[in-house]
Formats: sequence, C-alpha cells, structure tokens
Amino acid sequence: MRSATPTDCTCCTKSDYSGNAIKDLREWKHIYFEKEKERKETNRQRENNAREASKRVRGAIFTHDQKDSSTELAFKYAVYKINKDKIILPKTTLEYDIQYVPKDDSFHASKKACQQVKHGVQAVFGPSDPILGQHIHSICDALDIPHLEARLDLETEAKEFSINLYPAQSLLNTAYQDIMEFFNWTKVVIIYEDDHGLMKLRELVKSPKIRGIEVSLRQADPNSYRQVLSEMKSKEFRNIIVDTKPEHMHHFLRMILQLQMNDYKYHYLFTTFIHLVCDSIRSLAFPQDIETFDLEDFKYNFVNITAFRLVDADDVGVRSILRDMERYQPSGNTILNKSRIIQAEPALIYDSVQVFAVGLRTLEQSHALRPANISCELEHPWDGGLSLTNYINSVEMKGISGPIEFKEGRRIQFKLDLLKLKQHSLVKVGEWRPGAGVNVTDTAAFFEPNIGNVTLIVITILEQPYVMLKSEGNFSGNMRYEGFCIDLLKKIAHMVGFTYRIELVPDGKYGVYDYETGEWNGIVRQLMDKRADLAVGSMTINYARERVIDFTKPFMNLGISILFKVPTRHQARLFSFMNPLAIEIWLYVLAAYVLVSVTMFVVARFSPYEWNNPHPCHPGTEIVENQFSLSNSFWFTIGTLMQQGSDLNPKATSTRIVGGIWWFFTLIIISSYTANLAAFLTVERMITPIENAEDLASQTDIAYGTLDSGSTMTFFRDSMVETYKKMWRFMENKKPSVFVPTYEEGIQRVLHGDYAFLMESTMLDYIVQRDCNLTQIGGLLDTKGYGIATPMGSPWRDKISLAILELQEKGEIQILYDKWWKSPEDTCMRTEKGKENKANSLGVDNIGGVFVVLLCGLAFAVLIAIFEFCYNSKRNAPAERVSASTLETNAEIHFNKSLARSRCTTLLVDYLQSDKHDCVRLILKLLLLLYFYQLLKPLTLRDVHVTRMRKRCMTFSELCFIATSWISSYQHELIDH
Repeated sequence: MRSATPTDCTCCTKSDYSGNAIKDLREWKHIYFEKEKERKETNRQRENNAREASKRVRGAIFTHDQKDSSTELAFKYAVYKINKDKIILPKTTLEYDIQYVPKDDSFHASKKACQQVKHGVQAVFGPSDPILGQHIHSICDALDIPHLEARLDLETEAKEFSINLYPAQSLLNTAYQDIMEFFNWTKVVIIYEDDHGLMKLRELVKSPKIRGIEVSLRQADPNSYRQVLSEMKSKEFRNIIVDTKPEHMHHFLRMILQLQMNDYKYHYLFTTFIHLVCDSIRSLAFPQDIETFDLEDFKYNFVNITAFRLVDADDVGVRSILRDMERYQPSGNTILNKSRIIQAEPALIYDSVQVFAVGLRTLEQSHALRPANISCELEHPWDGGLSLTNYINSVEMKGISGPIEFKEGRRIQFKLDLLKLKQHSLVKVGEWRPGAGVNVTDTAAFFEPNIGNVTLIVITILEQPYVMLKSEGNFSGNMRYEGFCIDLLKKIAHMVGFTYRIELVPDGKYGVYDYETGEWNGIVRQLMDKRADLAVGSMTINYARERVIDFTKPFMNLGISILFKVPTRHQARLFSFMNPLAIEIWLYVLAAYVLVSVTMFVVARFSPYEWNNPHPCHPGTEIVENQFSLSNSFWFTIGTLMQQGSDLNPKATSTRIVGGIWWFFTLIIISSYTANLAAFLTVERMITPIENAEDLASQTDIAYGTLDSGSTMTFFRDSMVETYKKMWRFMENKKPSVFVPTYEEGIQRVLHGDYAFLMESTMLDYIVQRDCNLTQIGGLLDTKGYGIATPMGSPWRDKISLAILELQEKGEIQILYDKWWKSPEDTCMRTEKGKENKANSLGVDNIGGVFVVLLCGLAFAVLIAIFEFCYNSKRNAPAERVSASTLETNAEIHFNKSLARSRCTTLLVDYLQSDKHDCVRLILKLLLLLYFYQLLKPLTLRDVHVTRMRKRCMTFSELCFIATSWISSYQHELIDH
C-alpha cells in the first residue's frame, strides 16, 4: 500500500476529494444492495425449498361417475381437515392430485397413475373398481409406493405395498356364521346376483360351522326376483341371505311385499354392505349401507330385516365429525345423504387419509423422508416407500369406521353394528367384533309383531285330554277342536290379544333330536323353521329343546310314571285259610306238636309226681296210674294248641314247664295266625309283580317302553342314573320294539298284559281316571313341566308367560284341570264305600276249606268209631254169649250190693231210686253213661251236680254195675216205650 505524501496532498483539491467520496459511497451502496438482494434471494430459495419439502403430494384416482361424489368429497375433506387442524401433521401440508378415469379402462388408469408418480406423489388412493385397482397396485408395487384401498379384495395372498381398510371377507363370513348360529338357523337360502357374489360367499357355504345347515344357493336379478322368491316361499325357506346391487335393492324389497313374504317369520340378512353398483359383472362398487335405503313401506309390516353397519353414528366422536362434514360443501354437494348418514365408502376413504397421515407423522418423527423422484419409465423404486408402508401398517387408531388395525396390509380390527328394522327405523340391536363374536343386546327386537293385527299359527298334536276332535257336530277351523289346551289357548289369546289358526303337526310327534342325522323332528322342527308361531299340548320343557326353541313358564308340573294293568284278584283257593302261614311254618308247627307231645309223655313217665293212686278210697293200695299216656299227651298238646284245654293238668314241675313253654308257643303262633288271617281273608289282595322302576329294571318278563318320540324317551336315553341307563339298554335292544307311536297304542299294549308304559303323570292320571283296569305303579321318576313352545327369541313367550302366571294365581288352570280330568260322567266308579264292602265280605272261596276240614274230621271220626265198635265186638264176643236174664239178675244184685256197701250215697242216687218214672230213669242212665265215657260235659239236674258221681268214693266197677243194672232193668221198658 502506498502511503500519502504531503506533495500528493497538496496536489489534491477539495472538489476532487468530494467527488471521489461520493463515488465510493455509491459503489458501497450498490454492493450492499446487491448482497442484500442475494441474501434475500437465498432466504427465499431456502423457504421455497423448505416449503416444497413439507408438502406431501398424494394421488387419488376416481372413475368419472364418482366426480363430485360423496366419496371424492370425503377424500378432499380429510386432506382439508388435516391441513387445517395441524394436529396430526403440524409441520407438513398435504396436497392431492385427483385423476378421473373411465370404467373398465385399465390402460387409461395406468397412464394417469404414471403421471401422478412423475409429479412426485408419495401414496395412491383408489380406485374402487377391482379391475382398475389391480392394475394400479401393480404399478405401486413395482415402484414401492404405498397403495391405500377401501374395496373388497377377494385375493387371499398378502400384498406388500397394499393397505386395505375394507374388512376381510373371511371375517365377514365369520360374522354371517355367528348370526346364523345365534338364531339357530337350520335352513337358509343365499340369493346372489353375479359370479362375484358367489365367489364372495363360497367360503361361507364351505365353512364347517354350517355343515349341519341346509343351504340353498340361488342366482337372481330384478327380472327373476319374483320367480326365485316364489320358489323359496313354496319350499318354506324362511331365512334368506341377500347379496344384491344397491340400485336393485328397492326392487327386491318391493317384491317381498308383493309376495307377502314380509311377516315376522321371514328373516332377511343382507350382506354387511350392499356393494354391487356396476352393471358389469367384472366391476365392483364401493359398499353402501342398507341403512341409507328408504324402508318406509316395511316399518309397519314387522318383517325381519337385518344388516351390518360399519359406521357407528351413535358414537359422540363420530357425530362430531359428521356435523363438520355436513358443513363442507365446496361444490354444492354434501358427503352425507338426505338422512344425514354417511355411507361406508366415504367413511373408509376418510379413514384411509387419516391412517396415511398418522403413519407419515410417525415416520417423520424418526427420520426425514426424501421426495419421491421416480417414474414409470425408469422403474426405479422409491427409497422411502417401504418405510412409509411399514409405518402405515403399524397404525392403530379409531376412525369413523371403528377401531383400525392392520396385519400384512389387511384390516383385522373393526366393529360392525347389527341393525334391525323396527317399527320406526333401523336401530342398533347388537354388534359384532372379530374374535368376540356377535353380541345381541335386544333379542326381542327380532320378533316385534303388531299385536293388534296378527293371526298366529298354532301347531299341536291330537292327544287326550289336551287336544281332541269334537265327536259331535260338523265344525270347521278352530271349532273342530276341544280339550284342556284349547280352553287354555282361548284364555291366553283373549288376555294377550291375538287370533290364531290351529294346525296339526304332519308327523304327529313332539320332537326328538336324532344324533345320527343331526336333525329334529315333530313340533320342534316346525318351530325351528318358523312354520308356526306357537305349539300347545303336552310339550315337555327340557334342556335339549330349550337350546333350539323357547318355552313359556310351565302351566302344569308333572313327572314320568309307570302305567300298568290292574292285577287281577288272586283266585281264592279252597284252603286259603292256610295262607297266613307259609307251608314251612305249618310243617314246623306239626313237628313241634309231635315233639312236645312225646316230650310230655317221656317227662311224665320219669317224674314220680305224675304217678297217682287210682282208688282214693283205698289209700293203702300199691296200684298207681299215670294220666299222661302217649295218647293223653297228644290230646293235651292238641287241646292247648286249639285253645280248648283238657282235663289233664300237669302236676310235676317238669311237666308244667313243658306245658308252659308249649302254651307260650301256641300263644304266639295263634296270635300271629289270627292277625294275618284277618288281612288275608278280609282284604282283597292284588298280586302286583312290580312296585317301582327298580323292579322293572331287575326283570325281563314284563316289557316296558315309551313313545318313540318325546321327552320321556329322551329322559331315559340321556339319563346318567344307572337304573335308568339299564332300562334304556333294555328298551333299545328289545325285539319286537317296545316303543309305540301313540299313547293309544301304548295303552292297548298295557291292557293286553305283560307290558308297562312309561309316560307322563298327567296323561297317566287322565287314563287311570277313565279305565279302572289301569293303575299307576310307584311314584314319579323325575320332575318337569309343560309349557307353550315358541320359536327362538319370540316376544310371545314373555307375554304368554305373564298370562299363564295370572291364570295360575286365579285358579283358572286348576279349574280347567278338574274339568277335563275329573269329569263325573267320564271317570270310572271307584268309591271308597264299594271298596270297604268288598273288603269286609267273605265268600265260600275264602273260608270254604274250613267246612271241608270239618266234614273230613267228622267222616274220620265215624270211621274210627266203626273201627272201635268192630274191634271191641270181636274182643268181647265170648262174654256176650251169657243170657240176658243172667246178666240182668247179676247186675241188679251187684248194683244193690254196691249201693248198700257204698259210703258215697248221693242225692242223685236217692233221687234215681225214688223216681219211679221209667222214661226219666232211662234218660238219666244214658246221660250217666255218656258222661262216664266223657262224651258229655258236667250237667246240672235239679240242683244236683252229676260230677259228684265221679268222686273217688265210688269205684269204677261200681259205676259200671250201676249203669249196667239200669240198662238191663229198663231196656225192655225203653224198647216198649
């Protein structure tokens, strides 16, 4: 640097100095502004770069018919909401690039997608068409760009860069299965409109859960709705799953009205979303809720229309978003429909934008995302695409379509609201969640008939006394029937407020589950298929039936009992008086009689106190006698046994002990015999071979069975009690079969004998009251009740239950029971008085044997007397050769001497000597002889006791001489007289 010298300074003028300074100042100013301009430009460039970096471009592809639709508006509103609130992406702005393509033009759609990729889009949304969607996804998959969809995808393979918010069809099929299982559907028809609908529901048809359900598939369009529905009506298909296009929905519902298939017995389950909106078979539209349809014509016809809803409009957060959506009208159109309800497609599009924003925020929090500088020509993948896709896949949030969670790009978490058409609108009656199944909170909503204007079909079985045909008169309709259940049904219908039509069950059975076929029959099957509204009769409430149908409160309690033929009275035998003691006892008594008699004889012979002087008037004699000879011993024993006694009295202690023990023995035997004889002879004993179920199970001579279809048969089949299991094995293996189709046949088999019928006690009581040849054996084997059966979930159950309880409290049911069970003109006569008279009267059959014994005894005595006479005559023949005069003279002399020598002259002898009347003396002599031989007991004559003749002061020979003299003296007078 060169320094200034004085010379130089002196050379510089003042003007020169000023000009240079101004010049420098201008240069400095220019430089400053240039630098400031450069700095501002740099800042501006930096701001622009930052702004460009914070912008995230999103591409959306819609078909031409979706332009300005609720779906496009929902997409724009979602972007607008995120940019406005700055809650999810506070430092990022979302922009969108919307392209419209024709339907079925995949080339044009691919071209539009490539344009969006060239402009730097970082995600592609749509389209809704399945064919277009597949082409767009192939482009996104090749370039690693996230592809967000909200359409039904039937492909099961996982897609790496696809995120689909539409619930997987496999989960929706599970929801259908759970609904069918909840309602116990056994017969269902699936109506679909095209091949795509069939492919969608094929997993449902092949599912193992519905293998026990009869499934029928029918393809139908508006031109064939009437034909298909008429066929379903004729085949009595009551449960119908409908998969049809939205624009055809009104036509389908109108056809239901025209065919009168709109009562509450029909149940229509519309697929989760009504999704077919394109005329082409290959095009698939976005889902649209059935909730958006006008169902005014069905509100008061109480038809069961059920569907699922994805958007819970009752949620507070959802309602807030919907109110904000309603105000968003950039093009004059609104997202919501006239009913202020959002359809499923706009809801899913809105949630897809929210999911993308949440995934993008999570990604930006970890590292910066570079813009997508790619193109379809280069086919170079975007570096940040895979990371963004993974972050979106990990999003868990709650959108307006419910909880959202993904697994490999498929939505696995959501909630479906179960809707039911009621009288006012479609209302939520439950919900379904994956893994949790269906949860119905309002079961009665599925049966809400108009009580004031409905005729119920009541099915029953002819069975006395519950339901019977009137025997007199020509009636039709309900007037043909009478019985306990008919009267009960009349009262209930009047109280609840409905009319009814009675029909008989075709197979005449109550209903039993067949384990081989897995099917029910009878009344249960009719109710399961909803061919009837009520079932009355002796319908037993049990566990198996309660699983598939409903029952009211029981109107009658009962149990299983045994019907058997009244045993015939045992034919009285001639010697029935011997029945009180067994034959063994009679033999033992006979043996005891012989033993005691012999013992008495032996003991009396050994005892010295039983030997006595036969002549008290000669005490010095050495002759002694023993009164207990062998014959007397037997006589003493038999006299005591017959309670008659004898003149033989034991004197020794030993013989008295024998006699006392024998008396005690006879006391017990005779008392027992007398007591039992009264029961045998005065009570008509019935020989009953069985007394209870155990007796039946322990024998095989008497067969037993039940109805071949009913709760009684089910009771034994499913019982775990060993006795009942044994009985069931017997009934199941018995040939010929012991099961009967009707009660009447079972009763006839009982009357024919050797058969016991197991039936319910109420019916048994009715039969026994009317047939005196039948009776009930034992008590009740179980306890159960009769109820009125209804289809599962029927509201009539609760209403009828209340009516039954009221009738029971008023005693109306008991009055009906007495009317039909205990009618005097129908019951057989079983009066107590008749029973008493029959029990107290004895006939010849009962005690005729006693007379036989008497006659036999008399005959035997006569024979013995003849034998004794012959024997005695033969022995005394030499003595009888003496002349009669000599005998008379000797007797008279001996008699007079005996009287003179006797010291025992009695009043009787004096009287006999003084009495000169020949006849009197002869009679007295005969009496004396009879008494002497112990053929007469002591008697009194003129206050003089004849027994005085037996005193020991008169010897035996003297008495003989007296009698002989009297007979000899007056035998001629007796003959002459």
